[in-house]
Amino acid sequence: MADTLPEDAHWMRLALGQATLAAQAGEVPVGAVVVHQGRLIASAHNRCVTDSDPTAHAEVVALRAAALALGNYRLEDCTLYVTLEPCAMCSGALINARLQKVVFGASDARAGAAGSVLDIFAMKALNHHTQVQGGLLAEQCADILRDFFKPKRANMSPLREDALRTPEARFANVPDYPWSPHYLSDLPTLDGLRLHYLDEGPQDAQLTYLCLHGNPAWSYLYRKMIPVFTGAGHRVVAPDLIGFGKSDKPKKDSAHQFDFHRHVLLEFVERLDLRNVVLVVQDWGGIFGLTLPMEAPHRYAGLLAMNTLLACGDVPLSPGFLAWRAWCAKNPEFDVGKLFARGNSHMTETEWQAYNAPFPDAGHRAALRVFPNMVPEFADSPGAAIARQARDFWSNKWAGRSFLAIGQQDPVLGEPVMRALQSQIRGCEQVMLLPEAGHFVQEHGQAIAQAAVEFFSKPLQARPAVVL
Repeated sequence: MADTLPEDAHWMRLALGQATLAAQAGEVPVGAVVVHQGRLIASAHNRCVTDSDPTAHAEVVALRAAALALGNYRLEDCTLYVTLEPCAMCSGALINARLQKVVFGASDARAGAAGSVLDIFAMKALNHHTQVQGGLLAEQCADILRDFFKPKRANMSPLREDALRTPEARFANVPDYPWSPHYLSDLPTLDGLRLHYLDEGPQDAQLTYLCLHGNPAWSYLYRKMIPVFTGAGHRVVAPDLIGFGKSDKPKKDSAHQFDFHRHVLLEFVERLDLRNVVLVVQDWGGIFGLTLPMEAPHRYAGLLAMNTLLACGDVPLSPGFLAWRAWCAKNPEFDVGKLFARGNSHMTETEWQAYNAPFPDAGHRAALRVFPNMVPEFADSPGAAIARQARDFWSNKWAGRSFLAIGQQDPVLGEPVMRALQSQIRGCEQVMLLPEAGHFVQEHGQAIAQAAVEFFSKPLQARPAVVL
C-alpha cells in the first residue's frame, strides 16, 4: 500500500465534487479524477443511467478522458482518485491502463475489488502492479453515498403498479395486536411484492412456531396463541399470505396460483433460516403448509394442525366445503368480520371488525374471490400432485411430533375431514377436541397453545396417549 501524499486530499475533494454532480444527475454519486505529473487531465462521474451504459463507472469514464488527453492508452505516470473503492471491472481497467497509483475514499463491502471483497491489485500473477491507497476522506465519500440512498431506503418496498397496499391507518384500532411489523419484498417469487410477517421471541429459541393462516384471515388470527408460545420462551413467526393482512394485494385474480403461494412460503422459510419448527396450520395454512416439510425435513420438529386438509384431488371435497365455495361465488363482497362473528359469539365487535381491516374495498379482495376455487378438486388440479407427494411424506417419512386440534362446530373442515388427516400422518396420536369451536379454531387458541407447549416440550418417547 502506498503512502498518502499531502496533495492527495486536494485531488480527492475534486473527485467529491464530481460525485456531487453525479447525485444531481440521479446517478450513484461516485466521482473520479486523473492526475498526470501533478496536473489534472480528466474528471468524471458515474454515467450508467445517463448513457445507458453498464460500463460507465466514474473510473472508466475518467480513464477514457485521460487516454484521449495524453493520446495514449497507457497511463503509466498517472494517479486516479475515486470516491469509492473500485469494483472488479474498474480494477481490471485500471491495471490494464498501467496506472501508477489508485487512491480511493470509501470502502465498498459489497463489490470492492481492492481488498473488501477481493483484491485484484494484489494478484502477483498479473503483469502490472498498481499501487493502491484506501480510506482517504473516507467519511466524506461515504456520507454522499448515504445521503443519496437514504430516501430510497426509506421506501425499500415500492408498491407495484399491479398491486394494492392496505393503508396502515386501517390497522390503527386493531385490538390485541401489539407486535412490530416485518417486511420482505426481495424473495425471488415475490418479484417485488411486499410480504408482512410477525417475528416474536428469541431468535435462538428451542422451538419456532411457524403460524400459517387461511382464507379470509390474516396473522391477527393467532393473537391468542402468540403470547402463550413466546411466554414459554419460544419464537413465533406468522406471515400474512400475499393478498391478505398487511401484505400486498395483487389487483388481478389471476395473480393467485397454488404454486406461487407455496413457493413464497418455501423461500420465506429458507430466507429466515427457520429451524426446529413447529408448523402451525389451519385452513389454507395447511393446504399450503403441509406441503412444505418434505422439501426440508431437517427444519421441522412438530406439527400443530387445526381444521385443515391435504387436498390431493383424489378424494371428493366435503359437502361443507362445496357449500362454502358456492356461497362465496354468490356473495363475493361478504363481510369478513361478520363471518367470524357468526361462528364465534364470544368475540367483541372490535375483534371481528379487525378481520375487515385488510380489505377496504373490492380491489383489495382478489384473494378472497380466488381462494375457494383454488382448492385442488381433481387429480390434475394445480397443487394436487404436490399434495399427494406430501401425503406420502406424512404417511411414511415424517419423524416429528403431531398434535391435532379440532373445532367440532366446523361444517367445512370439521372432525370427519380432520380424522382423515390424522390417518395420513405417521404416529399422530394427540388430538384435542373443542366442542364449542368452529372453523376458526384459533379464536379458542389460548387453551390449544397451552396444550401444545406442554406436548412439544416433552421428549418424543414420553408423549401421553390420545387426549380428548
